Amino acid sequence: MRVNIGFEIHEQLATSTKLFCLSPTNYRDAEPNSNVCEVCLGLPGAKPMPVNREAVEAVVAIALMLNCEIVREPVYILRKHYDYPDLPSGYQRTSMPIGKNGELAGVRIWEVHLEEDPGKYDPTTGRVDFNRSGVPLVEIVTAPDMHSPEEAREFLKELVKVLRYTQRVREEGGTMRVDTNVSIEGGARVEIKNINSIRGAYRALKFEITRQKNLMRRGRAVKRETRAYLEAQMITRAMRTKEEAEDYRYIPDPDLPPLLITEEMIEKVRATLPEAPHLKERRFVEQYGIKSDDARIIASELELANAFEEVARVIPPQFAASWIRDEVKRVLEYNGITFRQSGITPAHLIELLQMVLRDEITLKTAKKVMELLPERRTSPRKIIEELGLKKLRDDSAVARACDEAIAENPKAVQDYLSGKKEALNFLVGQVMRKTRGRADPAKVLEMLRERVEGETGQDAGRSA
Repeated sequence: MRVNIGFEIHEQLATSTKLFCLSPTNYRDAEPNSNVCEVCLGLPGAKPMPVNREAVEAVVAIALMLNCEIVREPVYILRKHYDYPDLPSGYQRTSMPIGKNGELAGVRIWEVHLEEDPGKYDPTTGRVDFNRSGVPLVEIVTAPDMHSPEEAREFLKELVKVLRYTQRVREEGGTMRVDTNVSIEGGARVEIKNINSIRGAYRALKFEITRQKNLMRRGRAVKRETRAYLEAQMITRAMRTKEEAEDYRYIPDPDLPPLLITEEMIEKVRATLPEAPHLKERRFVEQYGIKSDDARIIASELELANAFEEVARVIPPQFAASWIRDEVKRVLEYNGITFRQSGITPAHLIELLQMVLRDEITLKTAKKVMELLPERRTSPRKIIEELGLKKLRDDSAVARACDEAIAENPKAVQDYLSGKKEALNFLVGQVMRKTRGRADPAKVLEMLRERVEGETGQDAGRSA
């Protein structure tokens, strides 16, 4: 049974004011219904301002990054009518396509639109917060070119990466909303709403595909309908019969002139766009000779990719790539932040890695400093000096730590002598703990082996 999956993705644009008025868009920390005016409240007689130019340029940028053709003829702003508490005027304004016929990761992009966000309705309390009403959105409509939840998930990951690269969408995340259309050969198309994450889209598709297949196996028809994804239960539930376009009674908004996307605007926007992430990945492999997996992870964030290129001018690229993939990403993911939010700079990474390459610090120390950088946001050398983490050069101090570890762990010694060679690694760890990671692990291993095996030889001599 062939499955066909398509998406309508909505993401908020990073503008300071709303689409048709000057109300601010920073609604997250605002009191309910405080970032509003007569326009975004849809009050009688209120007329929208001309379309926010910053939002138009953002949609053009996104369309270009998705390899779309930009529509040159006048683009009308339409009223999309439907009755819901979060729409104060009874309709939502959405543009005709600004971009069309694009492609990303083998999935065709049918259309890219500009749209206004509705308010936020709480069905439990019946309350509506209109702070979000009028915030600019980009709407991306794909062809049904995905055929499994896994393919759909990978596409969404790639799309999120591209959107972030444009630096035209809201950085804080959690604003993406996904409607997905799914059908199985021989059945009707079903739309699923109320999906707010990539994980949610994957789970909703898994459930819905199973539901439709079970219906078809029992000889029952799959109805054309709209269903809601209930995240807490990871199921979909019927909402209403699927609407057709005519149900929305689209009409051009008589209060707004059509948009005209000029060549001047297109070229101005194009000049600001970064290299696309998939092209950057390919170039990193060819130019720097790094692994494709490393290139993919490094290119997952524009600022991280840019930092790598700065570091690779000074540090051997393979070493820099390995460090960024393993240690920098580990620290970012642990703290739940992006590289941009971390306060870590290319200069920090260069200084830290140079100290490793010059044998001034151990890798364990470097990892510890890496963990402290998002909090300290200062020179790695300064952190090392403040905490006394420079490499221990005093062989006598290392020898004392080895002797203490041997004396305190006779079982590990005995295990090693009985053939369990990994027991020596445990002793190395004890010495590294005693020296706060400042000792050279290779030197520690050598000293421990000499001492443990030497004691065995002495015992044999005494027995004779």
